[in-house]
Amino acid sequence: MDFNRTQGLKKDSDFRKVYKHGKSFANRYLVMYILNNKSENSRIGISVSKKVGKAIIRNKVRRRIKEAYRVNIDENVKYGYDIVFIARVAIKDAEYKDVEKSMKHLVKKAEMFM
Repeated sequence: MDFNRTQGLKKDSDFRKVYKHGKSFANRYLVMYILNNKSENSRIGISVSKKVGKAIIRNKVRRRIKEAYRVNIDENVKYGYDIVFIARVAIKDAEYKDVEKSMKHLVKKAEMFM
């Protein structure tokens, strides 16, 4: 998931740190945690629980979140943050455009746009 200056957030310990010390913002489809990581790169993590659905559904949701981030957010968001998106159960019935709108809303709410 190496976009320009965005890397993937992989380790469980990194996710835990963001949950514990980060700020959270939520709406109907997504919860977003952000934490300043004191570097010039941003890292993004995506979490989709089994409550959302079976593997096929979870992967589809994960791909939609990744794509919405890549297309809309990646270029325009402040750098130097760890960002974790958590999919809510309602997201399984959402269209891509809903996921996109939901993500833009959270990023705007968090004042993360450059």
